[in-house]
Amino acid sequence: MARSWPFSWFRRLLFGLLALVVLWWTIGLINDTYNYWDDDVIAAAAVLESDPFDAPVREIQYLPQGWKPEQSLWFYNATQGSNLIPYDFFLHLAQPNSEALFRDADNINRYRYLPQNPSFSNPDGLPVGMALDRYQGKRYMGFTCAACHTSQLNYNGIGLRIDGAPTAADMEGFILDLATALEQTRDQGARRQRFVDALLEGSDYSSETEIREDLDKYAGVIRAYAEINEPRHCLDPNQTEIAGCKDVQTVHYGYARLDAFGRIYNRVLEHVMNERRLRQILQQTLPADAWTANRDAIETILDDRDKTHLVQRVVVELQPHLAQLPPAEARAIIDDLRGAIYNPANAPASYPFLWDIAQHDYVQWTGLVSNAGLGPLGRNVGQVIGVFGTLDWRPESRWRIWTLLGGQGLGDSHINFQSSIDKRNLRRVESLIKQLWSPQWRDAPLPPINQTLADEGRGYFRRYCASCHANIDRSDRDRRVIAQMSHVDKVGTDPVLASNAITYTGSSGMLRHYYAENALGKLVLQDTAPVAALVSFSTINVVVTPDPDKNRVRRGAEWLYDTLKSLLDNSVKASLRQGDYTPATTDNPFAPLYAYKGRSLNGIWATAPYLHNGSVPTLYHLLLPKQGDDDAYAQWYAAACGDEAVEYRPDSFLVGSREFDPDLVGFRYAGYDGFLMDTSLPSNHNSGHEYAAGRTRQMNGDLLKPLCKRQRLALLEYLKTL
Repeated sequence: MARSWPFSWFRRLLFGLLALVVLWWTIGLINDTYNYWDDDVIAAAAVLESDPFDAPVREIQYLPQGWKPEQSLWFYNATQGSNLIPYDFFLHLAQPNSEALFRDADNINRYRYLPQNPSFSNPDGLPVGMALDRYQGKRYMGFTCAACHTSQLNYNGIGLRIDGAPTAADMEGFILDLATALEQTRDQGARRQRFVDALLEGSDYSSETEIREDLDKYAGVIRAYAEINEPRHCLDPNQTEIAGCKDVQTVHYGYARLDAFGRIYNRVLEHVMNERRLRQILQQTLPADAWTANRDAIETILDDRDKTHLVQRVVVELQPHLAQLPPAEARAIIDDLRGAIYNPANAPASYPFLWDIAQHDYVQWTGLVSNAGLGPLGRNVGQVIGVFGTLDWRPESRWRIWTLLGGQGLGDSHINFQSSIDKRNLRRVESLIKQLWSPQWRDAPLPPINQTLADEGRGYFRRYCASCHANIDRSDRDRRVIAQMSHVDKVGTDPVLASNAITYTGSSGMLRHYYAENALGKLVLQDTAPVAALVSFSTINVVVTPDPDKNRVRRGAEWLYDTLKSLLDNSVKASLRQGDYTPATTDNPFAPLYAYKGRSLNGIWATAPYLHNGSVPTLYHLLLPKQGDDDAYAQWYAAACGDEAVEYRPDSFLVGSREFDPDLVGFRYAGYDGFLMDTSLPSNHNSGHEYAAGRTRQMNGDLLKPLCKRQRLALLEYLKTL
């Protein structure tokens, strides 16, 4: 008996483990079957009868990109924990100055989000990238990756849906109009009553009081978000703080751009704020009468044991006082508070395309995030922080295993980074994106490629482009994309995004005296710290914090599984940055971020407009120089191309059309009532990256002669083949 006992014990353990594996596999199979129940051949895409900028399309088509229709639909509809507004609010809210629903397909299309028909996983027919989320027993509408990374190209009456391509959406306009719609519903009696009656007929709400309380809350929250992130530029050279500027200029994003990082930065700054630092800011910025009139109420909030959402609660408390002041005075107070807490989200960028993103070594325009280890999960968590994940971050006195893993140590106090962010779905999204291929021109109903011209263009690509843009096999499972960083001063493109990445600072609040990892080691977070470090520390702690909406056994098991699965599935290892950039130093640990990334260009034809800030409308124009009174360049061009006229990039053009131009390779940029992209404004500059024009030196220092028109057309034809 003594000999059989170990064998019996081992056998039971083995059978137990086998049973767990079978159970896990079965649950996964059932889950995948449920997730991919939708099988509409065009992924439930809606065909509209009208369009604000273009002729309507008669049908929607998808190109072969490695995904099945049901996978596209899951990508569109899978929640990631974004909680913009209550779900029933979005279903019943009317447009500003109208009784038509805000979610009406024509209105959604006006913002250039993509309308959808109802489907199994999206029974209410929400647009691509807007999904139902559940958190703490309530339902919300929020964004998914697909809202920013799904596009449509229209050509000859056919709408080509491109998964993973940059959206044409105007998120800034969407949020501003949503705030106005909520405010009008709150303030206009008849409109409010229609809204209340609709919700009481069938929703999660059971009383008018509850509806009106949430209406007050979300009207304030969405308006505050819009104002906090107003894309402002300080034009006074003698001032460094926006609050002290004498000349502030707002430069709106328009279509196809967003300062996602600026908005992520600001949400982190708001939610790491603690009562000590917020009290100091209020005393320094509020006029004496405002502080005296509101001090007791504000102190009650600051002294509350619940330290979540302090900034939001204080601003709400100040609203009645501000409403009694002259508008200019109230605005000045808000501007001062905004300047003391936040940074301007004034560096709009084109949305990056997602194919090959999982195979990159570094991601984002400045190479901010390493793709090694848990980097992909952290990148996706950061995205949901920026798009309205509920962040219930608060200090606690006890440590837990995940606070230790997040780098918080074993001290007396710790931060609980509880949130609505769905790390399980984010891991699944990353896994799905690994299967995504770039679209190919030859698969689309577009004019055929001139192969003779493309073969000629291949040589120009090798000379002018290949040092930064490697050519890869889009479907190779082992492909790698090595980011080639180019110093901003060398590439010459608009510097605002890169400058903000390395210069923005903010109050560390609850994170004061913690240590954040960076390229050189650990950086202690002092009272004022680089926002990049605050974001890095916060995202890794969100990643390792279990889901609060599940019971202990389930959340522990899923936390362990998803963390290990993310690590084991990621074959990207930590590596040195490649290219031309300033190395990190102890004085400037974030110096490498003052650079922009060059990546493989497969599928580039489907990603207009171009440059990181969307300041060039078509791929053909990207091969031209910036407009300027430059006699020396005219002589340089004449020496290369004879009496051929010099062409330049347009200094202004329209954005918003989906009508594809196969000759210039981009969207129609004139002749309709779209958003005017003015490249003379801050953060909109269209200079730099003038390699094909002979104005920007190659990475080895060579300045190649400008390409003449036929050569440019040959290079353009080759780019279509990638």
